[in-house]
Amino acid sequence: MKKTVALHNLGCKVNAYELEAIQQLLEDRGYEIVPFAPGADVYIINTCTVTNIADRKSRQMLHKAKKMNPDAVVVACGCYVQAAGEKLEEDTAIDLIIGNNKKKDLVDILENFLAEREDGGKPSDAECKSFLVDMTHNREYETLSISKTAEHTRAFLKVQDGCNQFCTYCIIPYARGRVRSRRQSDVVEEVKRLAEAGYQEVVLTGIHLSSYGLDFPEGEKETLLDLIRAVDAVDGIRRIRLGSLEPGIITEEFAEAIAAMPKVCPHFHLSLQSGSNGTLKRMNRKYTAEEYKHKCDLLRKVYGNPALTTDVIVGFPQESEEEFEESRAFVEDIHFFETHIFKYSRREGTRAAAMAGQIPEQEKTKRSHVLLELDERRRQEYMEGFFGKELEVLMEEEVEIDGVRYWTGHTREYLRVAVLSEENLMNQMVLVTPSRIHGKDCLM
Repeated sequence: MKKTVALHNLGCKVNAYELEAIQQLLEDRGYEIVPFAPGADVYIINTCTVTNIADRKSRQMLHKAKKMNPDAVVVACGCYVQAAGEKLEEDTAIDLIIGNNKKKDLVDILENFLAEREDGGKPSDAECKSFLVDMTHNREYETLSISKTAEHTRAFLKVQDGCNQFCTYCIIPYARGRVRSRRQSDVVEEVKRLAEAGYQEVVLTGIHLSSYGLDFPEGEKETLLDLIRAVDAVDGIRRIRLGSLEPGIITEEFAEAIAAMPKVCPHFHLSLQSGSNGTLKRMNRKYTAEEYKHKCDLLRKVYGNPALTTDVIVGFPQESEEEFEESRAFVEDIHFFETHIFKYSRREGTRAAAMAGQIPEQEKTKRSHVLLELDERRRQEYMEGFFGKELEVLMEEEVEIDGVRYWTGHTREYLRVAVLSEENLMNQMVLVTPSRIHGKDCLM
């Protein structure tokens, strides 16, 4: 009888990609994938550690899995596992601890553990086993690939791992290690397989995508732009999206080059974190607010009205009222399509965690609300700018809105659009001229 496995992902698109790759490895070995509910033989939780909340959710899901089936094998993998290290070995809810850069071996590790358990008798007799790699010295890119995704129209591709930036608030370089890039030829082969499977859109993702290729030896250098050009050349792919970018990669040459490739969508997530130069300096970010604005201007120069999105942290240590106001005014001035707001989360082991002048949670919440209101206003303004314009929409799913069945999908700018149709529009490109907004985020 097939063993059943339930999977749960926490965190970013890179994590999601890795868990889909793990799922395909499990299916290839004959395991049956089941919903994350009581009764599974194995539970695999891909954890996240980007904030304290992410840590807590990771622990909660691991304990929930053990409660759903005390005799099941509970596998903890990913970033929280990597950051927490040996502390997790004391957690009785966890049977296997698998760190980053060992996910490709997860099925082998699981099968060895199951064999040992069967030889040893009672499940409770098996001790927690840990498989962690020291990410500070690891330079190997962990090769995982997919041939299908949970989505039917869009596929996320992990092309890079790790980060060398060491922003003072961020634990990720310790959990993910240094920059490691996937070979262009390997990426292109996966894109070709996805195109053959019917996917029309690919999203290139990574922990620090802008650093793609920095780790390649001299004489073998490949840049992110080289990779985009190679993916652009694959027949069948009609759209290319880019994951989060650092402002520094946006040069005039880069902007003009991607604008010359019609497949590249005019939708760019440029990480900001703060619009105050004082705060940026304490964060160890590598640009000023003025330089950041210049990058936005370059993209608007070549694309006209691209969708620009960003992240902003509020309540960073020592962020004064004046600095917060600087940041708020800067965000308002840029006119982002979307702004993702995060309250600063103290991460043990980072420089910012030891800084004087930690901001009270109440004040962080207050500042967050100010930016959330601004985000709502700017998002509506951007969407209204597309009223009466013909937009190309890649249809993704059928949903019910106010009791009526609609097909929904996204434009090249990643605007969500709903279309009334009795036809099956799945994975079709449809031209739509919207005239109104339904709810907060859907053009109709």
